[in-house]
Amino acid sequence: MTATEYEGKKVYIVDTTLRDGEQTAGVVFANREKIAIAKMLCELGVDQIEAGVPVMGGDEKETLKAIVNLGLDSSIMAWNRAVIDDIKQSIDCGVDAVAVSICVSDIHIEYKLKSTREKVLDQIARAVDFAKKNNLYVSANAEDASRADEEFLALYAKTVKEAGADRLRYCDTVGILYPYTTYEKVKRLIEKVDIDIEMHMHNDFGLATANTLAGLRAGATHAGVTVNGLGERAGNAALEEVGMSLKHLLGCPMSLNTKGFLELSHYVADASGRPLPLSKPIVGKNMFAHESGIHADGAIKNPRTYEAFDPEEVGLIRQIYVGKHSGKATIKNKFHEFNMEISDEASVLLLEEVRKHAIELKRPLFDKELVQLYQDICKKNLNCK
Repeated sequence: MTATEYEGKKVYIVDTTLRDGEQTAGVVFANREKIAIAKMLCELGVDQIEAGVPVMGGDEKETLKAIVNLGLDSSIMAWNRAVIDDIKQSIDCGVDAVAVSICVSDIHIEYKLKSTREKVLDQIARAVDFAKKNNLYVSANAEDASRADEEFLALYAKTVKEAGADRLRYCDTVGILYPYTTYEKVKRLIEKVDIDIEMHMHNDFGLATANTLAGLRAGATHAGVTVNGLGERAGNAALEEVGMSLKHLLGCPMSLNTKGFLELSHYVADASGRPLPLSKPIVGKNMFAHESGIHADGAIKNPRTYEAFDPEEVGLIRQIYVGKHSGKATIKNKFHEFNMEISDEASVLLLEEVRKHAIELKRPLFDKELVQLYQDICKKNLNCK
């Protein structure tokens, strides 16, 4: 399969910021923040929002009910163990979809569940059947699918499909997949069992987004994501990374309002107490910041020389910094922005001073500092203008 074959294909975005994202160690969203994030995700165009775990009760359940009562266009999903009582709590919240989860790898079945493969199949079948009889959309989650025996995973997929599950969530629970393996594993699973698959990838080796895309190329239909890649340990595939990769790298039809990424990312960063790194892919401040003389000159002449997409697509703006690595063209262009034209001689003299000050300050210069330097130089060199 090639990227061009994505023309006309719909990929569904499933955001789990409010569930898996909040499971990040040390992160707690206030109830009002969860409601605000749900609204923003819907406005962005996310297809399904996994909004919480009803069996926790208390504020968790009440907030989930409040999100359901917003009447959002996005489907609202609740997470559950493969336990009937869990699903009853979800039904009480009024959600239209449930994720029903159980482990499928032998290490989890033996040590975590202290169970057997046969009991796992029976338990998930009963849970899925109960949810479907209550008119719910069902994602049957295969926890630790990436380490499961492939024949058993295929049997699990066949079992949940026969029980009525709408899709299977393929979980790389400890983030040990890499793209080539992901593609092959998902492709083989789909060949054995015709069922929609959601990629739910963790980022322990920094490959969550890449593995998500690999799974989609293999035929998966749903991408599980979180805003800013929040999630347990190293996090999950990031919504903004997967969304823009689908649009620009796979040529997939994009219904997301990508201009809302920046506002959403900053809101979630503040609410989670996890500031955005300057170099965060897609939404980081440095995404469209240029200082190096060659790069800045290229970006000024044609932004496509050093930018993969327009900053406006994600709510950012292009920034040209003047600092240690700047060149003469950058200096002249910066003053052009000030409606000032300076000579080649002035730009050379100024560039020398800019580099000295940038090293001393350990940062680029602010506009006011740049103008002041220029004025100082002109006082000493009357012909610099």
